[in-house]
Amino acid sequence: MQSKKILLVDDDTDLLKLLSIRLNAAGYETTLAASAEEAINYLDISRPHLVISDMQMGGMDGMALFEYIHHHIPTLPVIILTAFGTIPDAVAATQRGIFGYLTKPYDPKILLNQIAQAIDLAPDVENIVLSTPMPAWRKTIITRSTLMEDLLTKVALVAQGDASVLLTGESGVGKELFARAIHQASKRCEQPFVTINCAAIPEQLLESELFGHMKGAFTGAVRDHKGLFQQAEGGTLFLDEIGDMPLVLQAKLLHALQERVIRPVGSTQSIPIDVRIISATHKDLKAEIEEENFREDLYYRLFVVGLTIPSLDQRSEDIPLLANHFLRVFAEKHQKDVNGFAPEATGFLLASSWPGNVRQLMNVIERCVVMSAVPLISGELIRDAMQKDAEQLTSFEEARRQFEREYLVKVLKITAGNVTQAAKLAKRNRTEFYKLLQRHQLDFTMYRSLQEKV
Repeated sequence: MQSKKILLVDDDTDLLKLLSIRLNAAGYETTLAASAEEAINYLDISRPHLVISDMQMGGMDGMALFEYIHHHIPTLPVIILTAFGTIPDAVAATQRGIFGYLTKPYDPKILLNQIAQAIDLAPDVENIVLSTPMPAWRKTIITRSTLMEDLLTKVALVAQGDASVLLTGESGVGKELFARAIHQASKRCEQPFVTINCAAIPEQLLESELFGHMKGAFTGAVRDHKGLFQQAEGGTLFLDEIGDMPLVLQAKLLHALQERVIRPVGSTQSIPIDVRIISATHKDLKAEIEEENFREDLYYRLFVVGLTIPSLDQRSEDIPLLANHFLRVFAEKHQKDVNGFAPEATGFLLASSWPGNVRQLMNVIERCVVMSAVPLISGELIRDAMQKDAEQLTSFEEARRQFEREYLVKVLKITAGNVTQAAKLAKRNRTEFYKLLQRHQLDFTMYRSLQEKV
């Protein structure tokens, strides 16, 4: 078994070395930091199993170091050593989350006992996240960032329970990837993982998609339809862009989560459900609550556990790792003999900002692989691909065209190609509806085969 790693922090180098010798003799591996600031620098690149810090130090003191650790690495235990401790101080410290609080001169046996307890009770990053072989759920997330490793430790812990999880972060950071990881690491991994983008489905259809509907429930409902809650039974339902869900449906979702039952549109019978909910948003839901766009009671139902996924700019050390991964994937996909980046290309990738995060990086690398005529991708090709990527913001007209087509396809599926019923469902007259179908080159007769499956 590998030695457990302990970070020792004290501005008295003699005491620091003495404590290190004692802990090394007890079988622990120690790293020494002569200040809290030096300790924080170390934590940026590595993770010990425990931190033992002196209280009184020049600059940042031990309590300030604990507050930093508690905020950024809440699963990392801290033991404080002080020459000026009192019982009230010890009580206050433990109430704030410090694992141990010992007054100098301390009893070495008591310290070793506290160290053993702290390491036994704290989650082990190496066993949970970095175990060998790597768990299947972990393989899809590529990183060497300590920030991401902390997040993955939390993912492993969250997956062990069944609480609702709210994922936040900028667009393109990989929220669905993390939702899948939580599902795959959980006891529900053999059951369905079902996703829905709450912003991509028209309000009129979203309730039916979530809860299902009965035949005849509304004009165009030509057959019973199982909603996503029923499809995800026993597994996980991922509600992406939950911040865009209409208020009326928020109330119905809240009822489903509270009562653990759903009622399909047009039904008088409630159906019990066993589904874990993971939701995600790039919006500030607290701000949405203030503006009365989001229900506060639903927020607290969804936000039992909250995980924030860092932007790519916050994990820039992962850019070369991800770029090389995408290079291999797309070289195989497009059957191109491309196997690396020129030095100036890597430098440009690292120097660039990534407002579109991992999704943008992936798109840029694929474009470069497709366009490259030589085995090494050049810096010029990277610059050209990023410039084109910035120019490819979808216009309002194109976005509306895509939305219209997706909406029409959905309505035709629901009505099995019955134009009269589809037009009523869309609240358009038949002539206008036919024009919409022609504009998008949709053949309604192709959807009539769905009727045969009823």
